[in-house]
Amino acid sequence: MDQQLYLGFAAVAITLACTPGADWAYSIAAGLNQRSFAPAIAGLCSGYVVLTLLVTAGVAAVIASVPALLGWLTVAGAAYLLWLGFSTARSWRAAAFSSMEQSGSSRLRSFFRGLGTSSINPKGLLLFLALVPQFINPAAALPAPVQLGVLGLSFVLMVAIVYSMVALAAKKLLQSRPAAARAVTLASGLIMIVLGAALLFEQVAPLIADSPLLAASSF
Repeated sequence: MDQQLYLGFAAVAITLACTPGADWAYSIAAGLNQRSFAPAIAGLCSGYVVLTLLVTAGVAAVIASVPALLGWLTVAGAAYLLWLGFSTARSWRAAAFSSMEQSGSSRLRSFFRGLGTSSINPKGLLLFLALVPQFINPAAALPAPVQLGVLGLSFVLMVAIVYSMVALAAKKLLQSRPAAARAVTLASGLIMIVLGAALLFEQVAPLIADSPLLAASSF
């Protein structure tokens, strides 16, 4: 691969990984409320692996070219973020650090919540479509799909490191501060709720504007 293009992609990808959002909120919540945040981080990374596979196979471009399908995916992602946000915010009073090992079902639940947080978010899908193809060199020795895979998996590695550091920082810095841990857990849930509501409004507002009843009332 073109080394200059790859370094450029790495700089942009690290910047994006370090930008707070739903993934950060979930990582912080996992660090505060779970003895091991590894399943949650693994779930978040697996979501981006799914997006990498979709981009590499060309499925992502097909999805993005169908506005109605992308709209429904956005609604589903918004609804999921709202549910996850409410679940996180509701548990703020119980934010604590348990010395007990997580059960298998609890670890699996954390993994799938992380998977849903990153993979069902259409913004992430569009991010891959807009970002990754710009760093593909058609003249390189590696085929374009392989280059897409390398870039996508490189992004997965970056977010794994960043999100693990975020969760670990939340765990270490707030472990002896239960009041602060509860406040951060509540804030994480509220962030997910706000992002989910914004995504939902983004899709519903055009539908309301194009509503026949609204159009009739304007006469």
